[in-house]
Amino acid sequence: MTLLAKRILGVLAAILVVVGAIAYWKYYTVSRLMAAMAAQKPQPTMVSSIKAAEETWQDRRRAVGSLAAVQGVTVCNELAGTVRRIAFESGDSVKAGDVLIALDTSTDEAQLRGLKAQAELARISLERAKELRQQNTNAPADLDAAQAQADQARAAVEALEAVIAKKVIVSPFAGRLGIRQVNQGQYLAAGSPIVALNSLDPIYVNFALPQQAVVDLAAGLAVEVRIDAYPGEVFTGAINAVAAGIDDATRNVGVQATLRNPGARLKPGMFASVEVLLPAQSRFVTLPQPAVVYNAYGNSVYVVQRSRDASGAEVLTASQRVVQLGESRGDQVAVLKGVQPGEEIVTSGQLKLRNGSLIAINNRVAVDNNPAPTPPNN
Repeated sequence: MTLLAKRILGVLAAILVVVGAIAYWKYYTVSRLMAAMAAQKPQPTMVSSIKAAEETWQDRRRAVGSLAAVQGVTVCNELAGTVRRIAFESGDSVKAGDVLIALDTSTDEAQLRGLKAQAELARISLERAKELRQQNTNAPADLDAAQAQADQARAAVEALEAVIAKKVIVSPFAGRLGIRQVNQGQYLAAGSPIVALNSLDPIYVNFALPQQAVVDLAAGLAVEVRIDAYPGEVFTGAINAVAAGIDDATRNVGVQATLRNPGARLKPGMFASVEVLLPAQSRFVTLPQPAVVYNAYGNSVYVVQRSRDASGAEVLTASQRVVQLGESRGDQVAVLKGVQPGEEIVTSGQLKLRNGSLIAINNRVAVDNNPAPTPPNN
């Protein structure tokens, strides 16, 4: 073997030694890294939880209704005339019989004085006719004519007095006035609108329920009404009437309830959320609504599973479970199937979980779980 060949073989041997050393070091470091990763435990996901409770809910029927005045009219004038006096301001509260406006009656009063004079003359003529008839110096027909003239004159006076009285427009019942629609000196044709008048305490709420609810409805059932204008407040009342028939177009039954309305805070025409409180009660397993993972293919919750590892330490995992939900009230939702009372359910942090994920529980901040929350009135 030549010297050159020996040198080449030596270089190749050196290269092989170096490559082998590098390969061994690489294998050693990767093996250590994999072993460290295998030994490292995954970090648990921080969640909050609650134990499912069974609660009694009173059965309810919900609807959207509209408020209406117990009595409501647009006050109009029966006779034409010119407005002489306005005795109210827009928004006033009035009693039955309070004067609202007075029309000009100067011409009518002048005519009345003439009619009263004619009636007085007819009365005097009747008295004379009676005296003469007692003396048998006039015919019975003369007395009858005098009586008829006196009656006609008195009727004419009474008719004109009624016309004058009708030109003073008064409140037909106690209530609150709307916006004035007439002005001083304005000529009003017969039937002109003057002002709206509504009796507001109590006030009606009208709503409709599906025909299936007919068997549950009866006069006297309590209702709870909520108005967007007064968030957090509940107005209570009772059903006073149920329609005798079902609407052919909607297959709904009309219902009317009466609410107390001190201070006239509720106005006719307001929309209202109505709940009819039925006598029956039902028991449900309830959860806070954030505990439910809503999906198109089915709603689910994560149940906390507790176990022990080889060292005896407690291990918490999340087990996903499909549930069937019922109605919701406030922050709560009823669970019809899938959860038993007392089971611990994850209430927050579900987006980071999958079936079997390790979890750690931190309940320092609890989710809202109130069937009748009262939001702040902003």
